[in-house]
Amino acid sequence: MSAINEAKINELLNAYENSMPKKLIDELRSKLSKLKITEEQCKKIIEEVYKAYRKALVEPGEAVGTVAAQSIGEPGTQMTLRTFHYAGVRELNVTLGLPRLIEILDARRQPSTPMMTIYLDEEHRYDREKAKEIASKIERVTVENVCKNAEVDLMTASIIITLDEEVLEDKGITKEQVKQALQRLKPASLEEEGDKLIFVVGGSPSYEKLHKIRERILDLRLKGIKNIKRVVIQKEGDEYVLYTDGSDLEAVLQVKGVDPSRTTTNNIYEIANVLGIEAARAAIIREAAKVLEEQGLDVDMRHVMLVADLMTQSGTIKQIGRHGVSGEKPSVLARAAFEVTVKHLLEAAVRGEEDQLQGVTENVIVGQPIPLGTGLVELLIKPSREGARLD
Repeated sequence: MSAINEAKINELLNAYENSMPKKLIDELRSKLSKLKITEEQCKKIIEEVYKAYRKALVEPGEAVGTVAAQSIGEPGTQMTLRTFHYAGVRELNVTLGLPRLIEILDARRQPSTPMMTIYLDEEHRYDREKAKEIASKIERVTVENVCKNAEVDLMTASIIITLDEEVLEDKGITKEQVKQALQRLKPASLEEEGDKLIFVVGGSPSYEKLHKIRERILDLRLKGIKNIKRVVIQKEGDEYVLYTDGSDLEAVLQVKGVDPSRTTTNNIYEIANVLGIEAARAAIIREAAKVLEEQGLDVDMRHVMLVADLMTQSGTIKQIGRHGVSGEKPSVLARAAFEVTVKHLLEAAVRGEEDQLQGVTENVIVGQPIPLGTGLVELLIKPSREGARLD
């Protein structure tokens, strides 16, 4: 039989693309191409390597959950407690360290400092002016951003807004756009005097009511995306990247000029809603690994992946805690051992629940061998011949 060619080796290895690490596949490709072997022999080698890889992943009966918890928990005690930290972008604050790790594992719906990293497409990423155009489309601009001051006039029951002409020009907003925005609040009348707009409320409102209307006027959005408070342009390598204070992945991905394949957010729930649960799993892994790495802690990626798998296996994001993964264990004793012990035991007693004692925690509580390591093995004796004595 003739020796296998490189194209056929690639074809055989491609079948294992999602089953083995890229590094291992590349190494196999390199070594197989140097050997003079047949297709059958090549198949056999790849199969044997795959079997060896699967066996090396984890030992049977190993306590992977306990090891993962220890591997993340112990370095976690050495992490800083500083909530804010300048991370690459001087102008923006980012939550890092232990508070950020707690945020990820608690599956908080809203991060304390939501932030996006927006990459631009081929046309916009190399030109600062073009990057600035995209930034101005994204950054939220309110009336407060374009006015010098807004005074409450109790005598005329009106709010006098003094516009800043320079800022209006810089933000690319006209006075007409401001007037149209103010009309949404339905004033009794809207007058214009030079650089001032007078929002007449009408009637005899109290000072408190006028003050509330003033706050609503200042918060009126003139342009940009609602949740993006600020955009900072940074040059990284030969391209410009946008960093934002605030996050709205769905709206940002619809802006022309944004590269949807690389743009990301630190809000994991947004990723799950827009891109799906698999993307959310990848985000949990990336965010947790980034926090640990920034603190100089070396944690095996497989431990972080196991935690992410647990949090997303049901198709939704669940926290590691009594309202999520730990609180939904089938064992009554395992749930009671985690938190609020009496509540779990009482509820189980009322419902007449049974505990099958199949996990680790419950067997420790009752003093039985745990189903891990040697405790996982059950020995059966098969007589060698009929009627053989066993004593």
